[in-house]
Amino acid sequence: MTPILVTGGAGYIGSQTCKALALAGYQPITLDNLVYGHRWAVRWGPLEVGDIADRAFLDRVIAQYRPEAVIHFAAYAYVGESTQHPGRYYRNNVAGTLTLLEAMRDHGIGQMVFSSTCATYGNPQRTPIDEDHPQHPINPYGATKLMVERMLGDFEAAHEMRWAALRYFNAAGADPDGEVGEAHDPETHLIPLAMQAVHGDTQQVLKVFGDDYPTPDGSCIRDYVHVSDLADAHLKSLDFLRNGGKSGAFNLGTGRGASVFEVIDCIERVAGRPVPIEIVARRAGDPPVLFADAEKARRVLGWTPRYPALTETIEHAWRWLQSASQLDKQR
Repeated sequence: MTPILVTGGAGYIGSQTCKALALAGYQPITLDNLVYGHRWAVRWGPLEVGDIADRAFLDRVIAQYRPEAVIHFAAYAYVGESTQHPGRYYRNNVAGTLTLLEAMRDHGIGQMVFSSTCATYGNPQRTPIDEDHPQHPINPYGATKLMVERMLGDFEAAHEMRWAALRYFNAAGADPDGEVGEAHDPETHLIPLAMQAVHGDTQQVLKVFGDDYPTPDGSCIRDYVHVSDLADAHLKSLDFLRNGGKSGAFNLGTGRGASVFEVIDCIERVAGRPVPIEIVARRAGDPPVLFADAEKARRVLGWTPRYPALTETIEHAWRWLQSASQLDKQR
């Protein structure tokens, strides 16, 4: 099996991608410091615990497994935290990635699939957002991802390292087989927060940040893309690069938006119970509408979401939450 190094492979999207790699005949090598990742999520290949900023560690892992490419998820990804502790984000996301790129260069690894984000665009000037939309991030998290995209271009020019930067919109759902799913601490994503508010004896209330946006129901609209579809896009990007494909950035989304209240309504139908909510003030920097133009990924990579329907995405997430809760009770 062809070895592929997956940094951050113990996380939400990384673990799902490791499963996709293994099913496609690759050997995923997970490298994760387990700050946000989970040992239980590493099920389709070896786990090496360490940090991308540790050059000696990277050299050892690369020399041992000799990966042909890298899929790079390892990053801090909390927007609010990035505004409070920007140094932590620049040190990990930018300086750590630089160490990784230099290790790849020195070991002759010539392809990287990079986990980027729609946060590199900042406040949208138009929707749907395509890859040519200006990139003006409004928080340190988005800025660090944009810096890495620029680093990739520079490393390609100097060292012929080809890359694909995948700009996700809102990752959602869980493995349809129920083997891995979302387990963040703290949790900041709408769908799991809403589900936690109706699950078991939690007595949580979901905060809705603003109901006075210029949208049909007053709440923000976002593009929710299934985590399994994101994993599939990483696999297609890897194959594309290994077959000589040209470097570039690709949006990943369904091309349609759902409002906060539409998401809540869907969760209530799937769960069969109401979501307790509290309307609070808008968050600074939240655009009213964000959704993707993912035509380039379809045309160039041959990627089309298999789970574009919000209901199916939420059903998978709900099943995962219930199964994960049962596992917690057994531990």
